Amino acid sequence: MINRLRVWIWLIAFFTLSKALQAQSFRTVSGYVRDSASGERLNQASLQVQTTQGSVLQVQSNNYGFFSIQTPTGALKLLCSAPSHLDKTISLTPEGDITLNIDLSPLAEAIEAVYIGASRNANVRGLAMSTQSINGQTIKKIPALLGEADVVRSIQLLPGVSTVGEGASGFNVRGGGIDQNLVLMDEAPVFNSAHLFGFFSIFNPDAVKDVQLIKGGIPAAYGGRLSSTLDVIMRDGNAKEFKSSGGVGTIFSRFAVEGPWLLERSVKKKPKVKESGSFILAGRRSYIDLLAKPFLPESLAGSQFFFYDFTAKATYTRGNDRFYLSSYLGDDVFNAVDVFGFKWGNSTATARWNHVFNSRLFANTTYYYSRYRYNFIFNAGGNRFDWQSYIVNNSLKSDFKWYANPKNEISYGAQITHYRFIPGEAEANNVSGRTVFGLPDRYALENAVYFSDDINANGRFSLRAGLRISQFLYLGPGKVYTYAPAFEVGQRRFVESISPSAKGEIVANYINPEPRLGLKYEIDKQRSLKMGYNRMAQNLHLISNTAASVPLDVWQPSTNNIKPELADQITLGYFQNLVLPIKGKPDASFESSVEGFYKTLQNQVDYIDGASLLLNEFLEGELLSGIGRAYGVEAYLRKNSGAFTGWLAYTLSRSERQVEGINNGDWYPNRFDRKHNLSLVTQYQLNPEWDFAVNWVFSSGTPTTFYSGQYTVQGYLVPDAGSKSRNNVRNPNYHRLDLSATWTRRKHENWERSWVFSVYNAYNRRNPFSIYFDTNYKDLGQNAAIRYSIIGSFVPAVSYNFKWN
Repeated sequence: MINRLRVWIWLIAFFTLSKALQAQSFRTVSGYVRDSASGERLNQASLQVQTTQGSVLQVQSNNYGFFSIQTPTGALKLLCSAPSHLDKTISLTPEGDITLNIDLSPLAEAIEAVYIGASRNANVRGLAMSTQSINGQTIKKIPALLGEADVVRSIQLLPGVSTVGEGASGFNVRGGGIDQNLVLMDEAPVFNSAHLFGFFSIFNPDAVKDVQLIKGGIPAAYGGRLSSTLDVIMRDGNAKEFKSSGGVGTIFSRFAVEGPWLLERSVKKKPKVKESGSFILAGRRSYIDLLAKPFLPESLAGSQFFFYDFTAKATYTRGNDRFYLSSYLGDDVFNAVDVFGFKWGNSTATARWNHVFNSRLFANTTYYYSRYRYNFIFNAGGNRFDWQSYIVNNSLKSDFKWYANPKNEISYGAQITHYRFIPGEAEANNVSGRTVFGLPDRYALENAVYFSDDINANGRFSLRAGLRISQFLYLGPGKVYTYAPAFEVGQRRFVESISPSAKGEIVANYINPEPRLGLKYEIDKQRSLKMGYNRMAQNLHLISNTAASVPLDVWQPSTNNIKPELADQITLGYFQNLVLPIKGKPDASFESSVEGFYKTLQNQVDYIDGASLLLNEFLEGELLSGIGRAYGVEAYLRKNSGAFTGWLAYTLSRSERQVEGINNGDWYPNRFDRKHNLSLVTQYQLNPEWDFAVNWVFSSGTPTTFYSGQYTVQGYLVPDAGSKSRNNVRNPNYHRLDLSATWTRRKHENWERSWVFSVYNAYNRRNPFSIYFDTNYKDLGQNAAIRYSIIGSFVPAVSYNFKWN
């Protein structure tokens, strides 16, 4: 009874405060922020209004470019700014609500105009923390392997982000595995973000508008992964004129075309209602197989070694409604005729509907389909083995943003996702005939609801309080396995019983509340302190026993035997912006931050020594569960304006696990643990034609396991792991220098071309991916340590890019 009374008191107080604030003389200014040249809507634009009392009200446009800000009445001025665009000041009428679209001009090519950073102290004044954004223009300027701009390689240069090495898929954030990152492409999740075993990502830079990485203080709207959310927003396409762009590189070529399929016009019989539409199509294909074809023996004629991807998006706007359709299709194909075949890829489709109910209520409804497929074919002596696996999910969700009053911005929504796991369908053909076998499909349903309130967002002290509640249902039909306890800790568990489950039957039901909290104390307009807490739950698990994840790694849902992974993270941060005057030139703008984090993890999935992960019906009996922890400090300094821009990022961190049966039950470092990570990214625009860029990275070596002894049996040498240790030594440190120079020439106003000259690993460092031992079992004591490098020399490259309109 007392608890119910408290709830009612809080509700009455909340609505009383809301009504009191609404009774004051406030009006709402709302609309969209757009690029004046393309009509593209701009996310993360900053809008500021300075009141007559001297306080500053600020809001950011959302992922769809919409904003709503409540200001006092009176003749005020609104300042709008966005990365890579010129500021714009608008005079507001004294009375009444205002609806307006703000068109910002892209920055000219003049050196002094370059600005790549956050919008108007948003990093200091906003509640968000542990968040970095990189727009498409910045990504294209960063030196990369073979001269090709890449999204994932760009974010690996940010604080708190690492990778186990070249040729490794995905990325690691604050001590988490690659499966603990939620990677979204226009809101659809992708399960493998890599082409060519990790050398390139699946995101075509010509189609990318903005990339946002959230590592801590994660908003309640996101869930399903423990460590981070990588939100990749694709471009909508030019709404004003047709354009094309592309490039020819050392390893692949790309082409994109965009334009309006419907120029803005008034709707028939509704002259006040406008409608318009845009589209973009972008594709890439590598040509390793074409270049290698003259050198292949006749027995391998017709072999295929390539990857491709195709991205498409279309928009339609009608009054207060906007509709989006976007899709992605990509595959990696490695097929040596009559020897082996290897193929994996993602496909996604997203349909979204934006609706503005009124000046203070925005809604987005999304349906997406996502599929990840991987298969393997092996041929030998007339025998053929064909195996394939899929993960398919369909989801429907709705998100609402209510700008309730000047003190409260409320977000809420719900989502339902259906999963189908096809862990293995195999076919074997030989002289004896054809055999078909595999593992049964698995099904699951995930539901989530969330609520979050940004309280006093423009005040000196601000609070973000949120709650996400997730439910995961492991469903039939299928087989339900019950395992007996292991005879010894860390050993295989054997099946005790197998029972069938009916279609739709709930085999396991997990409900997890996930609270979120953010605090901000604004010391002054240039400095602030922030704190964030989030609990995350994850019900999809990647089972891997390799140093770097590969496309054949096994994905498993939470079941009656595998519990959801949980993580609790607390983050503290200090943020400061600096503006340094430079005589005769625009001021130099810097943003900086120092953040510390501590994260605990539960139900971490590991495996027994000698576990069999592929096509193993009883895999759950070979898995172990443990706990984890990750902690560290991140420092970030970024120069945003002028001819010379870039950033310096340093991370000092540890990531460890403790699992009974591994390493004698003691804590051991994760295979992706790197104590030190340092990245220096610099870009210099000499003049409108020449750009230069330099990257330098350093990181501690990754852990690996060496055997601790050896013994002989009948004259043969046998390595001995000794005390069942895990990750007991480290590979040597990693460091690398990358250089690039870009020459751009505009032949006339409708044609632009550029040449990119780059060198990856400029000083020829042989960074070890791993170290292993070549043991001569007959010659006692002869053990050779082999240092294996994916890229063991410098890699020069030249690429040609063009734009036409």
